[in-house]
Amino acid sequence: MRRAVIWIVLALAWAPVAGAAEEAARGPVTNLPLPRFVSTKSEVVNVRRGPSLTHRIDWVFKRRDMPLEITAEFGHWRRVRDKEGAGGWVHYALLSGVRTVIVEQDLLALRVKPDAGARVNAYAEAGVIARLEECDPAMCRISADGFRGWADKAALWGVAPDEIRD
Repeated sequence: MRRAVIWIVLALAWAPVAGAAEEAARGPVTNLPLPRFVSTKSEVVNVRRGPSLTHRIDWVFKRRDMPLEITAEFGHWRRVRDKEGAGGWVHYALLSGVRTVIVEQDLLALRVKPDAGARVNAYAEAGVIARLEECDPAMCRISADGFRGWADKAALWGVAPDEIRD
């Protein structure tokens, strides 16, 4: 009986930690976390069915600074998905590490401080693409068209819910 107890204890000690697999998700090419957010660098970005120039173009992004989520890497290619969840492969040279977000809530209040009761600086319409500056657990500081302020993180696409940025 004693030997069985020892084996159970050893088995539990070697069991993988629940969050360890998530932390270990890294791109095989860049060793950067997967998934991660980036933005388009160019006005025209071809999204292909597979990771090469011989694959068919499924659609074209025609907006610079569009936030995208990288979900996989293969050589010089990155599999991305947009706000609607549509995905495809994009050459890495067409992507930028500059972080942007899309406002998902109409007339989103941009506040002077990261406090829901703070004075409102401006309002952002749904669909606005803004530069992501910093984030605390509940709010992010964004800027667009000369306006800057803190917005509710839940109303933005292009930032992870648990992401903190200084």
